[in-house]
Amino acid sequence: MQLQSVILVLLFSLTACFNSKHPEKHSEASFSKKGILPGADQTERYLPYLKEKRVAIMGNPASIIGQKHLVDSLLTLGINIVKIFGPEHGFRGNASAGAPVVDEIDAATGIPIISLYGSKNKPSTQDLADVDILIYDLQDVGCRFYTKINALVRLMEACHENEVELMILDRPNPNGYLIDGPVLDMKYKSGIGMFPIPMSHGLTVGEFAQMANGEGWLTNKVKCKIKIIPVANYNHDMPYTLPISPSPNLNTQQSILLYPSTCMFEGVYLNHGRGTYFPFTVLGSPELKGKYDFSFTPTGIKGMAETPLFMDQVCYGIDLRNYDVDLLRQSKQINLQWIMELYRAHPHKEKFFDSKLSNQMGTIEKLIGSGLFRQQIIDGKSEEEIRASWEPGLSEYKQMRKKYLLYP
Repeated sequence: MQLQSVILVLLFSLTACFNSKHPEKHSEASFSKKGILPGADQTERYLPYLKEKRVAIMGNPASIIGQKHLVDSLLTLGINIVKIFGPEHGFRGNASAGAPVVDEIDAATGIPIISLYGSKNKPSTQDLADVDILIYDLQDVGCRFYTKINALVRLMEACHENEVELMILDRPNPNGYLIDGPVLDMKYKSGIGMFPIPMSHGLTVGEFAQMANGEGWLTNKVKCKIKIIPVANYNHDMPYTLPISPSPNLNTQQSILLYPSTCMFEGVYLNHGRGTYFPFTVLGSPELKGKYDFSFTPTGIKGMAETPLFMDQVCYGIDLRNYDVDLLRQSKQINLQWIMELYRAHPHKEKFFDSKLSNQMGTIEKLIGSGLFRQQIIDGKSEEEIRASWEPGLSEYKQMRKKYLLYP
């Protein structure tokens, strides 16, 4: 018995020593116990493919292997990373939403960072001249207006034009169960909606890339050569808690799961939590004083929202921080009741959909993707009537989507 104890202690010590020297292996084991294993963590599936290649990476703070950044991990593993492409918020995530990001040298690694959210949004021929393969590893949240998929398609186009292969390290979609909202009417195509998909599309980025190729959504209907490292042990109905926030204003799991329903408030004259540390989980306006007891006060927060709507004014409205998000999962629907209720409660209805007053992301038409929604809310249409107007487009999309699924 004593001998067995000694052996167990030795084995534990050796394992601890190995894990401290090989954090990626330790992370893979930890993820395996949980079941879901993102593409990036499966290093054995793509490291041999990267050897002897000049590698570029499109990433941000959520691009991780276990607890370590993808770039740092791959450098440690001997991969030749020649440059980094940075999206909205920047590679290290220190830029505010919508703020232009400049080129720089990454202080941690010395690798050049080329911003694709500033003077240009797509790599140039010169940018890709010394690149053999480009890795895309951005965490998506499954919504048309979350602009990471726009950046992905532009990368696909640039890779095709310059004969560079694109590798996608796929990650779970935390809202993967949800396929809802009107399919974008292309009359309202914009930077927050570029493709004919519903508000919540029910795809991972790997599946979306296959759809963009297959449906001819790249310029001139070209196709990009892609190699996808899929998520292991995953299906779209699985709940998934993100280990790192995908962007500064989606800083809690609650905000991520409410986002498909609350991002539409970017298109109305209400504050939806920007300028607080709980964005997308509260909704309100100073003009709703007396209508609601709950209140919050937006302020300027560097890196999140520096000049939010109604800054330094007390806003009254709805607190969703403790809302049971399982109700959304059970219904498999975006919540329309909140916008219907707040419109009814607002004393100045002519202001409610005024995008010039709100100065936020865009008009309600661009966010929802439909020219009907504004008038439907104004006319007091029922939720059933509103949803009926999304057909047959939504059902047709669900059928088309099946061709591109990597997961059940």
